[in-house]
Amino acid sequence: MKITDHINNAKGKTLFSFEIIPPVKGKNIQELYNNIDPLMEFKPPFIDVTTSREEYVYIDRDGLLDKKLTRMRPGTVGICASIKHKYEVDTVPHVLCGGFTKEETEYLLVDCHYLGIDNIMALRGDAMREEQYFKPTKGGHNYAVDLVKQVHELNCGNYLHDMVETDNCANFCIGVAGYPEKHLEAPSLKSDLKRLKEKVDAGADYVVTQMFFDNQKYFEFVEAAKAMDINVPIIPGIKPIAVKRHLQLLPQVFKIDLPQDLIDAVDACSTNKEVRQVGVEWCIQQSKELKDAGVPVLHYYSMGKSDNIKAIADKLF
Repeated sequence: MKITDHINNAKGKTLFSFEIIPPVKGKNIQELYNNIDPLMEFKPPFIDVTTSREEYVYIDRDGLLDKKLTRMRPGTVGICASIKHKYEVDTVPHVLCGGFTKEETEYLLVDCHYLGIDNIMALRGDAMREEQYFKPTKGGHNYAVDLVKQVHELNCGNYLHDMVETDNCANFCIGVAGYPEKHLEAPSLKSDLKRLKEKVDAGADYVVTQMFFDNQKYFEFVEAAKAMDINVPIIPGIKPIAVKRHLQLLPQVFKIDLPQDLIDAVDACSTNKEVRQVGVEWCIQQSKELKDAGVPVLHYYSMGKSDNIKAIADKLF
């Protein structure tokens, strides 16, 4: 079922969902199941599965370092299919511009269609670790809006190079990212909203936001989006702080602001266990306010761990 159908069927009730990260190569998928299991009591209608960029590794060959390109966390579509089968829940694979040609993207989308996956999260993706700025893959898309257009064209039965007559077109519900505090590369929030409008006009059906810790930023973002005729559901993405280094790491990586009250509370902690509890309590209050405001879904970035997300959901769902 499409994400937008889940939202419509809820008739104003706020839904619960979360995002997971595929395990690294060599890890058993059971560890992932062990973290999903405690969250299924809250009846998530969908679960997002991220896709990781490729990265370079250096292999020592007789004293010489051989540079190779690899993916440490493959299997997004396979994990989506496995979760869909095991839990009978809809899954949303993240599809990236970075690291994929247009042809590879088409093959991935066709596989998703075969597997009965109805939703796609279309993202540009981050720069590789060795790159200061994002560089598109040769033969791939430059921007998320181009990826949205490709998915939309496939929904219309238009493939890249083939004339295919079919009564079995894909019908993906397309999600995209939104940034309440603007994308780190955008010169202003208004220009970033223009990019979001382009994605919606190209066929995006809903938006999931980057994490934020001040709900006012989300409310203002939604109002600004509506003023630009962005009228699709805007789902807040939420992450509880879990370790003290998040105070430096999250603003640096995502270019977001942390409220001073949250900073002071984390600074007062002497252990990461205490920090984790502060993160849970902050997220509970943040989630309650968002739920009271009638947001369609509370979407949690779990990073593959469920104990803090379960503690939050216990108080809300």
